[in-house]
Amino acid sequence: MKELKDIFSTQAAAYASSRPVYPRSLYDFILKLVPSFDTAWDVGTGNGQVANVLSEYFTDVYATDISDAQLEHAVKKPNIHYSKQRGEQTDFADNSFDLITIGTALHWFDFDNFYREVNRVAKPKAIIAAWAYSPMRSIPEVDEIIDNFFHNVVYSYWDAERKYVDEEYTTIPFPFESIAAPQFAINAEWTNDQLIGYLNSWSAVQHYIKQNGNNPVSFIENQIHKHWRDNEKLDIHFPLFLKIGVVNKDI
Repeated sequence: MKELKDIFSTQAAAYASSRPVYPRSLYDFILKLVPSFDTAWDVGTGNGQVANVLSEYFTDVYATDISDAQLEHAVKKPNIHYSKQRGEQTDFADNSFDLITIGTALHWFDFDNFYREVNRVAKPKAIIAAWAYSPMRSIPEVDEIIDNFFHNVVYSYWDAERKYVDEEYTTIPFPFESIAAPQFAINAEWTNDQLIGYLNSWSAVQHYIKQNGNNPVSFIENQIHKHWRDNEKLDIHFPLFLKIGVVNKDI
């Protein structure tokens, strides 16, 4: 089985407060395909963002992650049941779930073993949905700073699995009955503090800090502030891509 990587525990608090919020239109599209609303499994739940939304629709939501720190900071609700488990091997019963979601996490998994587990714990005709997002866009001056930071400062510190995100999940195997999905995007207004918090949540930034003993985000904060004043809110945009399908156990 693929090596277990827990790369988000260090920045769990920043992750919980600074990660982009997925649009309701994404959930609306997924939920209209779900056959019933008894149980959902949110895999790699992180800060519990997805589990929180699913809890509004499902009787019970089971949310798993490999990070104690992430689970500690996750949203708490009575019908969300958190547990520390890796997606490839769980203690869930066979035929348990109507919906399985993976928000910005599928690229970390051992695909063959994870999909085997999905087929085991999914109900017949359950929906599986996995998504992630492309780099942020804002005003051109800030885009240029962040692009340079991404490609020329921290790029070599990303884990190898980052390539699947850069390729918008097109090279990840997906052995399910695929459903065509429209384009989605995360759109919001952020302050420069929110942007800095988001950059600090990058795993590559944490790897850089661990190896070099200083925070590379500090190199660009002043540059960003020249174009993005304190407390000023600017529009930000993340293109979002979705793989979604039906778990057909008859195949």
